[in-house]
This record gives sequence, structure tokens and C-alpha cells, in this order.
Amino acid sequence: MTTWALIRWLHLLAMAFFVGGQLVLVAAVVPALRGEADRERLRAVARRFGWGSLVALAVLLATGSAMAGHFARWGDGTLHVKLALVAVAGLLVLWHMRRPQQHWIEGLVFVVSLAIVWLGVALAHGT
Repeated sequence: MTTWALIRWLHLLAMAFFVGGQLVLVAAVVPALRGEADRERLRAVARRFGWGSLVALAVLLATGSAMAGHFARWGDGTLHVKLALVAVAGLLVLWHMRRPQQHWIEGLVFVVSLAIVWLGVALAHGT
């Protein structure tokens, strides 16, 4: 395995955690814990995932920056849009961690995340 294959793998792993974790929260955790009178378990899961998401975003930024430099992609407009959306996602995660009762932020983070993945695929395939 080359260094760049490892860096790409770490990038994809962090992306899978970030987006896949959102899917698990929406499809399984929130519906399973929604009816509980005490929402502390749901809050604890969401808080832990929020911190994990910030770590994943840091890994994505580090590995993505390294790949953009190595593959000479810094001038690519698609990358610029993707990076802007990554910044938006990070701010939204932080905002949601401070205001967890504003559930619409969760949906917006998810939509932005899907757009980031779409742009990442476009970048990987050179389109």
C-alpha cells in the first residue's frame, strides 16, 4: 500500500464515519429513543457523535489538503465549492452542539454532507 492510498483510505473512512453516522442517527437511534421521557441518552449519543464528527472533519481537512496538493487540485473550482461546504458543515455541527433543540440543523448538516460526498466523487473521477 502506498502512502497516498493510505491517505485516501483515511479520507474515505472519516467521510464514512461522518455521513454514515448521520444515517444511523436518523434511521435507528433517534426513532428508537424518541419516545423516552428522559432524553438524556439521546443527547449523550448525539453529543458523542458531534465530537466524533469534529474529529472526522479534522481528518478530512488534513487528508484532503494533502491530496489536493499532491494531485495539484488547488485550482479546481469543484474543490473550492467542496471546501466551502466543509466549512459550512463544520459550523453547522458546532452550532447544533450548542443548540441541540434546533433539529432543523441536523437535516441541513445531512444535506450539506451529501453534497460534499457528491463533489468528492466528482473530484475523484476528474469531472
